[in-house]
Amino acid sequence: MIAALRSAFLAGVVMVAGPPSGAETTHTVLEYDSLDGWAADDHSAALSVFLNTCGDLDDPDWRALCALGREQGATGARAFFELFFRPVLIEDGADPLFTGYFEPELNGARGPGGPYKYPVYKMPPEAREAGQWLHRRDILTSGVMEGRGLEIAWVDDPVELFFLQIQGSGRIRMPDGGTVRVGYGGANGHSYRSVGRELVRRGLFAAHQVSAEVIKRWVRANPAAGADLLFHNPSYVFFRELKHLPAGVGPLGAMNRSVTTLRSIAVDPAFVPLGAPVWLEKDGKDPIRRLMIAQDTGSAIKGAQRADVFFGTGDAAGRAAGRLRDPGRMVVLLPIQRAYALAPDGL
Repeated sequence: MIAALRSAFLAGVVMVAGPPSGAETTHTVLEYDSLDGWAADDHSAALSVFLNTCGDLDDPDWRALCALGREQGATGARAFFELFFRPVLIEDGADPLFTGYFEPELNGARGPGGPYKYPVYKMPPEAREAGQWLHRRDILTSGVMEGRGLEIAWVDDPVELFFLQIQGSGRIRMPDGGTVRVGYGGANGHSYRSVGRELVRRGLFAAHQVSAEVIKRWVRANPAAGADLLFHNPSYVFFRELKHLPAGVGPLGAMNRSVTTLRSIAVDPAFVPLGAPVWLEKDGKDPIRRLMIAQDTGSAIKGAQRADVFFGTGDAAGRAAGRLRDPGRMVVLLPIQRAYALAPDGL
């Protein structure tokens, strides 16, 4: 779910286009020597990430490959992929587009006081039962949440809290040096309305100027108008505390397993099976040639050549993820029989 929420924001800022209506999906089986940079990658690292989630795959061919993968040593990883998978280029007529996402870190405390004024809420039972509940403005201004013990923590920045809801997962640093990890716990049932588009509509920025950092700066520079701008989005996300998620691993992706920095991607499962290895050739500045694993999804991640790369945790990861919007190519590694069944002409 984390990419789903963040991708809804992305769609509003950069106005990502989906595949052309009625476009035919094609499948082409490739050779490994046609994958740019394949031999130079760390296949053992990719195999380790693959093994994190392959045990959750139900189909017999995937289960068999997962079992075989667990028997491989570090030196056998490349041979494992080359022997049991075939690279398949899946295209739907849309231009390839690769973006990034991350896990934010906020400053907070277990209780209110000093700068810690803004609560991170659990989902109230009536909101879960309602399907569609109160708007963001009513949740934060009507007092409906107060005095009920629904606060997980309190943070020092309402703008960062807003973007934590967009990412859907994050870490809250406590004054004593500890960390509280939170993940998606539900929402009020209202669709996201882009605050970036609203800034453009008001004539304050051109569409190409709007980014998460631009929105943050504008809201902080205009506190009253900024608070009203955030209310433009009626969607509100609640959280749950992830008490048993180790500090050294990433947030939970769509497979309910931790995603891994620069090895996990969010994909469109209509084209790419969750858990599948994906060879990514991202062009543009700082090219990427790397074997990733499809372990997440996103509401704006639509199409056969569309993916979001997980960049890790914290501000530096957020800046790197925010800069990424590049073309390229991705190739899905599928079990041999499945690959040739999709692309019989590739035999």
